[in-house]
Amino acid sequence: MGRPGYVTVPILSVLAAIGYVYYTTVFLAIPALLGPTTAAGVANAAAFTALAAACVASYAVTVSRDPGRVPASFVPDVEDAKSPIHEIKRKGGDLRYCQKCSHYKPPRAHHCRVCKRCVLRMDHHCIWINNCVGHENYKIFLVFILYAVIACIYSMVLIIGGAMHLPKDEQPGSDSPRTSIIICGVLLCPLALALMVLLGWHVYLILHNKTTIEYHEGVRAMWLAEKAGNLYHHPYNLGVYENLISDTSRNKKRSFRFFKPSGIR
Repeated sequence: MGRPGYVTVPILSVLAAIGYVYYTTVFLAIPALLGPTTAAGVANAAAFTALAAACVASYAVTVSRDPGRVPASFVPDVEDAKSPIHEIKRKGGDLRYCQKCSHYKPPRAHHCRVCKRCVLRMDHHCIWINNCVGHENYKIFLVFILYAVIACIYSMVLIIGGAMHLPKDEQPGSDSPRTSIIICGVLLCPLALALMVLLGWHVYLILHNKTTIEYHEGVRAMWLAEKAGNLYHHPYNLGVYENLISDTSRNKKRSFRFFKPSGIR
């Protein structure tokens, strides 16, 4: 596993997949379906090129952007009982303190064993970007997933159309356009499905103001609450509208709105 910010094999694999899908779509599928020099062919090639560029650009930012460091000066305000920017441990009731980083942890921050530091509003560590997904890069991570889903669907439509319009008497072979288009289409199906599931999952998390870590913690908390005859409520769920508003302000460095538990205004 490479250190965060370094190019790794999974990152190269993602870039290779983008390049392969781009080549097959623009240079094989579109010419077969619409013709290489027609207005429709040029327009679709230009549109898909712009979409692919947006994918690569958003992916590069996701990989390189710091997910959110805990300020060195952060100290919980223990005198303010209504302060929305401190939490206590689930066991013992002490203030959350990271023994590995030797500082207090803000609410929703977690220590990443791979990055070897605490990350603000950590969602998960992703090997495909060799980085954590957290407060500062969550939005661009979602933008990349959205672009990737649109690109996969767009490419599949063009590839299916291109495969149907190729000459039927073409000799099959490893270097034939038909073979390349079919292989790309077969690879795109599970990839598009996985990306759509991932996008849907994070839309669900946004609507409930949760992270992936908090979701799994909440499953156990709900089980324990039901066992004790109580009802569990995610403390940061402010309602769908407020959750969406808080997510749009994530990249404002001084905004702690998404740290605010329900009931505190």
